[in-house]
Amino acid sequence: MEIFQAIILGIIQGISEWLPISSSGHLVLAQKLMSISVPVAYDVMLHIGTLIPVFIIFRKDILRVLRGFLTFNKKNEDFRLGIYIIIASAITGLIGITFLKFFESLFAGTSAVGIGLIIAAVFLFASKFFKGQRKIGWKDSVVIGLAQALSIVPGMSRSGLTISTGLIRKIDKKSVFIFSFLLSIVAVIGAQLVEFKGIETSGVDLLPLAVGVVTSALVGYAAIKILLRTILSEKFHWFALYCFALGIAVLFIL
Repeated sequence: MEIFQAIILGIIQGISEWLPISSSGHLVLAQKLMSISVPVAYDVMLHIGTLIPVFIIFRKDILRVLRGFLTFNKKNEDFRLGIYIIIASAITGLIGITFLKFFESLFAGTSAVGIGLIIAAVFLFASKFFKGQRKIGWKDSVVIGLAQALSIVPGMSRSGLTISTGLIRKIDKKSVFIFSFLLSIVAVIGAQLVEFKGIETSGVDLLPLAVGVVTSALVGYAAIKILLRTILSEKFHWFALYCFALGIAVLFIL
């Protein structure tokens, strides 16, 4: 892989991992357009790169939930939040493992990407019509866990589906934003552990790998900040236009 290709893929990963436009879908399209096949090791490290800014930006929330969880007090709001993260993650993991072969088969072509983008656009646009101030409950964690499982399909953004689902269920914007990203830590690490099982590191050029990781981390940091401003300013649904347009283009042009 050339350095410029590593930079391009790092930028695409950093932007599309956290903005609700699907990193898996964009990486599939980018590899097709550049006629390259990215090694699993590179894909894993790109995801690790985009996870770095999550630990930086949400460090206080992570520590707060960990401390609350260790109280084992069901009246503690942070303890309950930790339980909800476990519930949502367990649902996603169970579905992901059960239908692993099916999900993997969808990455072979671009049709699934186009369909996934259009479905994601529907979720994003629907979130415009719901407003609420509720805190997250256990039922919400189940529904958001199911939405996160659906995002394994290429073209369906994890952040897009989890945040849209939370907004549709009238959860407070800031609360669902934080919950989605705390949930992403478990989801991304879990997904990469599954891929790591069959990883092949021989022949992987370390320089493009390092460049891609650094690029995805820096761009990912900026993307998270942009997403928060977009949600708080109630412009989150605007991403639906992009996803729908790209989905149509993928189906009828590519």
